[in-house]
Order: sequence, then structure tokens, then C-alpha cells
Amino acid sequence: QVQLEESGGDLVQPGGSLRLSCVPSGLTLPHNTIGWFRQAPGKEREGVSCISTSDGSIFYADSVKGRFTIIRDNAKNTVFLQMNDLKPEDTAVYYCALGFCSATFFSPLSNSAYWGRGTQVTVSS
Repeated sequence: QVQLEESGGDLVQPGGSLRLSCVPSGLTLPHNTIGWFRQAPGKEREGVSCISTSDGSIFYADSVKGRFTIIRDNAKNTVFLQMNDLKPEDTAVYYCALGFCSATFFSPLSNSAYWGRGTQVTVSS
């Protein structure tokens, strides 16, 4: 059974940093693409970042380029999302999920069984 678990969400002031972690069980990273998406109240789901296992392509949403970094640590079987210079508009529930990744998008699998339960990130002074 595949499960993904996120952690690291918190309340942070604008300009602050957080590191989210995603630990999958029932699968290993080198053979599976895991990315991040976020969902804010009243907004559409947004793919944030991913690393493709097929060709190593990395995707970042325009809204986070230059501020977020995705890190895949195969030895720890963990995917990190380092978030710097956080802004109030980054406030959302962040999910890691299995999905499809290219240099231009991340699309999580439609079956939510392959998503984590999410971790809340709130950016506010």
C-alpha cells in the first residue's frame, strides 16, 4: 500500500523560510515521480514543483521560481520543498503526490490515494 506523508508546515512571517518533507512508504523515489501542489481557499489547485524521474526535468510554478527549491534525497527516500522568502500568497495546504512531471507542469494522479494528507503553510505577520 502506497502512502505519502508531509510535514513541516507552520505559521511563518513574510520573508521567512520553511522546509517541507514528503516521506513515501510502499515505494522508492528513484522509480517514482513525486511532486508538490497546493490548495488555497477559494483558489484553484496549483502545481508547485516536481522532479521527473524519466529525464531529470525540474518544474517550478512561475509564482515560486527563485524562492522554492525541490530536493529529492534518494538515500533518505524523502522529497523536500525548501521555501524561502515566503509571501502571504503562499498560504495554502501543501500536498505531495505521485504524478506526471515535465519542465513545464506537474499533474498529480487523479486518485487521491496517491496524495498525502497535506500540511498547512500560513504566511502572516
